[in-house]
Amino acid sequence: MKKIQTNILKITTIIFLFLIISCDDYLSELPDNRAEIDSPEKISGLVTGAYSEGNYQLMAEIMSDNATSRSNIRSYINVFLGEQMFTWSTSLADDQDTPTFFWSNTYEAIAQANQALASIKELEGQSNLDAQKGEALLARAYAHFMLVNFWGKHYNPTTSESDLGIPYVTEPETALIQSYTRNTVAEVYDLVEKDLLEGMDLIQDREKNAKFHFSKAAANAFATRFYQYKGDWVEVISYANKILTNPKSQIRDLLAYQNLSYSQRTLQYSNSLEDSNILVSSTMSWWARNFWRTNYGLSNLNSDAIFEADNPFGKGWAYDIFGSVEGFNLPKFDEYFKITNQSAGTGRGFTSQVLFGYDEVLLNRAEAYAMLEDYTNCLKDLNDFLSKKTEGHDSATDVLTEEMVVNMFPVTKDELTPFYSFKDDKQISFINAILKFRQKEFYHEGVRWFDVRRFNIAIKRYYRKEDRDVELAKEDLRKQLQIPESAINFGLTPNPR
Repeated sequence: MKKIQTNILKITTIIFLFLIISCDDYLSELPDNRAEIDSPEKISGLVTGAYSEGNYQLMAEIMSDNATSRSNIRSYINVFLGEQMFTWSTSLADDQDTPTFFWSNTYEAIAQANQALASIKELEGQSNLDAQKGEALLARAYAHFMLVNFWGKHYNPTTSESDLGIPYVTEPETALIQSYTRNTVAEVYDLVEKDLLEGMDLIQDREKNAKFHFSKAAANAFATRFYQYKGDWVEVISYANKILTNPKSQIRDLLAYQNLSYSQRTLQYSNSLEDSNILVSSTMSWWARNFWRTNYGLSNLNSDAIFEADNPFGKGWAYDIFGSVEGFNLPKFDEYFKITNQSAGTGRGFTSQVLFGYDEVLLNRAEAYAMLEDYTNCLKDLNDFLSKKTEGHDSATDVLTEEMVVNMFPVTKDELTPFYSFKDDKQISFINAILKFRQKEFYHEGVRWFDVRRFNIAIKRYYRKEDRDVELAKEDLRKQLQIPESAINFGLTPNPR
């Protein structure tokens, strides 16, 4: 096992270096040289840079109800950032893991995609560049989708035509200072859907470094999330069915992870060689070294409620928790440190991040089945999921039923208030169960924040530094991040907070 894990580390490091060097080589070219994008190879190099190096996990995780206020005893690279995210305040910082860093790096990725698309158009008829065009469109769609779901309100068909979104940029920048305006949330979603569907028709699977690029599977996984956010359940199921062929063998086998050491798990979790991962990104981030030691995270205040309760079969969960009472964590991230100054020993940390995986696709489909009241298929998906997350699971006796869901996941009035309505309490119980499973599965990854937004979940928690409770109301305007100061200075309308 140790030999296998060592090889995984070597392969991962090589892939990281390839991606970083490819992007840096392009960006270090003189403008005149960069304009000469005249071959499929150069187009592919451009598309490689169409994935944001910004990492959203710190800000999303700490803003969500996953985080508790722990003792202020940890060394953390940006203490104030943690405080700002925990209290949903505006952050003006622009270093790694901040909202501004994610914003700027994501728009840089969009610029790369737009330049690739413009160059493809110029080379039209000379080479078959459909695959590169498809990838550029998908990368552009995904980047805008993530931006609008941090800085705009969650999609709501009754308000999104007037809700402020983010600028949807479709042309390469031609001026040093470009003027942009904010599209509405509805406009952003329409443009994301257009790029998504067109890119999906063109995308081809790569033979090398496949999971670091959009593939057919990644495009379909993205589609399940996109239509889930829109509440289009038929489409969620349709796209999930294209890639879920044998869920039990595709999702993450946490029972097998229990045979790995802590360090082996950090290598395996977000690795491109992990079968359950569909799309992986290398992000410029300190999250791998800080996710377990921030002042805001998993502690004895919430660990039992999340990871010890709610197993339908009365058994233990396979989510092994490591650390001390004030610093519990699940090993998921490994850092690659790129030295930028050899003599000083300084550099940048890179954290591999899973953007899409089969577990999400399966739970997205289960949610869609529940919303369509197809509880037979929903239970099938949930039983497949639980089979790899429950210690000592016995497929003959450990079978989730409707009665178990209703009894174990009761309804709290008005706790979940999405833009669509529920049919009855049974349906809400199924959604409650799925949300509990999602919270466990994607802990530390920021996914919970998007569930808080789309279900209008209120948050109330203790803020240790000021010895008081802090609250985030269901429709709280602070659920939308503030537009970065530099963008506001160039004319973008700020969010009301």
